[in-house]
Amino acid sequence: MGNKKIFNVPNAISFYRILAFPVILYFALTGKEVLFAVFIVINLVSDVADGLIARAFKMETEFGARLDSTADNFTYLLAFIGIFVFKLDDILPHIVSFIVFIGFLVLQISFSLIKFGRFSSFHLYSTKIGGYIQGAFFITLFTYDFITPFYYFMITWGILSCIEHIIIQIIIPEMRSNLKGLYWVLKQKREEKILKR
Repeated sequence: MGNKKIFNVPNAISFYRILAFPVILYFALTGKEVLFAVFIVINLVSDVADGLIARAFKMETEFGARLDSTADNFTYLLAFIGIFVFKLDDILPHIVSFIVFIGFLVLQISFSLIKFGRFSSFHLYSTKIGGYIQGAFFITLFTYDFITPFYYFMITWGILSCIEHIIIQIIIPEMRSNLKGLYWVLKQKREEKILKR
């Protein structure tokens, strides 16, 4: 892999999000809500930016997909920690749905680690859209207020996206990056069967 494929702007942004993890975690664990909110918003916005830049300038690589997925996992872990530290009173009335959502996320990640030995980097359309929805929800939550309908929209989309993700993990024999979704995976499998005949 050439240096140009590793050292580019999207990867630098993803790498920043990974480096920022312990700093933002420190803000959460020490109760610095304003600093936590500022830096988690920066992470969430930069998550959108690195993907847009990578696609617009054709900088998408296997390494970049893995790096971005790792940074995503760290950022959303921070967001969930922030919810439990700063926004638990808002979440408690909806705790069952929140635990179910987290359960699906843990199942999705665990399945990938068990079957493939690493985090997945599918970047499904449903996951990308879900990331934007979750990012917008977290930004709204930490800078404005808890909006119940928005919360349930985010949770529902997230669970459905996790289900699609898990089904694809079951279907494919080896880890692949930058898949579009279940429809395209099944379509490719059908085409491969036709070619083998």
